[in-house]
Amino acid sequence: QVQLVESGGGLVQTGGSLKLSCAASGLTFSSYYMGWFRQAPGKEREFVAAISWSGDLTFYSDSVKGRFTISRDNAKNTVYLQLNSLKPEDTAVYYCAAVRRGPGGVTLPNMYDYWGQGTQVTVSS
Repeated sequence: QVQLVESGGGLVQTGGSLKLSCAASGLTFSSYYMGWFRQAPGKEREFVAAISWSGDLTFYSDSVKGRFTISRDNAKNTVYLQLNSLKPEDTAVYYCAAVRRGPGGVTLPNMYDYWGQGTQVTVSS
């Protein structure tokens, strides 16, 4: 049974930082591209970042490029998302996801095989 469990969300002021973690189990972690998505109330789920099997390739949405950093530790079956210079518009539930194939389509939610339950990030102005 595959499980993806996010943690690290919370309330932070504008300009602050958070580090999200996603611990994976029940899958061969190093065989999966990992992605982070977010969904704000009333909005569609949107791509944030993705990372290749070994971590040598990373992808970011334009809205977070230069502020967020995705990384992974295959020995710990964990993917991370470092969020810096946070803005109120970054407020959302953040989800991690796993996809066996890549890199084509890594920005598309419907390409992913497994999803976590999400962690709330709230940025106050």
